[in-house]
Amino acid sequence: MKTAREDIVFQALLLIHISVACLLSAVSGQSGSSSSVVVAGYNVSAPAGSRVVLQCVSGRMVWTRDRVRDRQRVVHWDLYRASPDYARERMLDMFSAGDQRIYNSYNQGRVSLSPTAFMDGNFSLVIKDVTMNDRGLYSCNLQHLYCHLYETVRVQLNVTKSRRKEQRFWDGQKAVYVVLLGSTVVLPCINRRNVWTDWSDEEEDQQVVHWDRQSPGVSHDRADRLVDLYASGEQRSYGPLFLQRKMNISNQAFSEGDFSLAISDLQPTDRGMYSCHLHHHYCGLHERREFQVTVEPPMIQTTLPAKALPSEDKDTTKAESPRVINVILPDQRHHFLLPLGYVLTSFLLLAFIILIIILITRRHKTKEFYPHASMRSSRSQSSSEEFEMDVAEGNVCSREERRFDYKNNLLKENHMNTQPKVIDLDKEMQKFSK
Repeated sequence: MKTAREDIVFQALLLIHISVACLLSAVSGQSGSSSSVVVAGYNVSAPAGSRVVLQCVSGRMVWTRDRVRDRQRVVHWDLYRASPDYARERMLDMFSAGDQRIYNSYNQGRVSLSPTAFMDGNFSLVIKDVTMNDRGLYSCNLQHLYCHLYETVRVQLNVTKSRRKEQRFWDGQKAVYVVLLGSTVVLPCINRRNVWTDWSDEEEDQQVVHWDRQSPGVSHDRADRLVDLYASGEQRSYGPLFLQRKMNISNQAFSEGDFSLAISDLQPTDRGMYSCHLHHHYCGLHERREFQVTVEPPMIQTTLPAKALPSEDKDTTKAESPRVINVILPDQRHHFLLPLGYVLTSFLLLAFIILIIILITRRHKTKEFYPHASMRSSRSQSSSEEFEMDVAEGNVCSREERRFDYKNNLLKENHMNTQPKVIDLDKEMQKFSK
């Protein structure tokens, strides 16, 4: 009697837990459909007149529906045994089309899932004739390949031989079942969200992307709608015609997952907060990416007329279209003068070095080609000394000759006189020298 009461209480608590989880998921789905979660924020700056692209890419929004769409949802049960080393064993798989695959032949006809699991959301595992070998941690894994969803529910199964030890409880992380040996047990795994139980034939209408723009000082709920894009290919643009032409999204957005907004001829009036909203109602995806766009002053451009090349067959009667060259000058002049000063300084230093090298080379060449210049100077000095000696010797010789001639003349005169005199030659020669 006590055991029956415990089972009733546990089942009531389990149903309350499941109903609360479903209610929370439904509420979150409804709230998510009306609003989106900001997953990224960017600051974008560009000069006026340029083209800017606001990147908004999501692989989860790619529309990949095909003929085997039912196989994009699958549930599989795994068993983790305590020994050896928590080895994992795949029990069975079940696809949304209803096909079940049991991996171990021993479990054929002994373990199963409800054939209507993907209709009523009950993916509980039924095990008949429980044995001691069935003990372990069971994992119920739900995978939605299209929506990129993965959910897991774990249940601990213990086996006893005593009916008194049978019990079911929650240990804070998972449900724990203690069952009697040889009995039948149902391990719970319930998820009734629409993404697991329903597949809409009009699923492409549930995927939509739209861009909003908030002018400075405008709140999010009063933003202007720019464009809507549906997976079916429908696109709606809002606002004036010129605004629709300068802002657009690629036609292959849903096939590539790229919903970037391109803005051409950016103007100061285009600044503000841009929002990319991604809604996938079927998969429960509601995301928003925000871009704060600021417009900078345009780049300064100077146009100079180009000289036309002379041509032989130039027709002067026809007017020529002007040719221009765009030259971008920096805002400050020292950006141009500074590198020019570096170039001139380097050039002057190089010229000075070359001049020194030339002078040194010339000096070496002069010494090499005229080595006897010093010899000439020494020879000329010696020759002048010799010349002076010769002149001095010549003067002495001429003086001796004149004295000799004077002496001879005195003797001749004394000899021709009728009365010869005694002549003192030494005195006479002294007079002559004076």
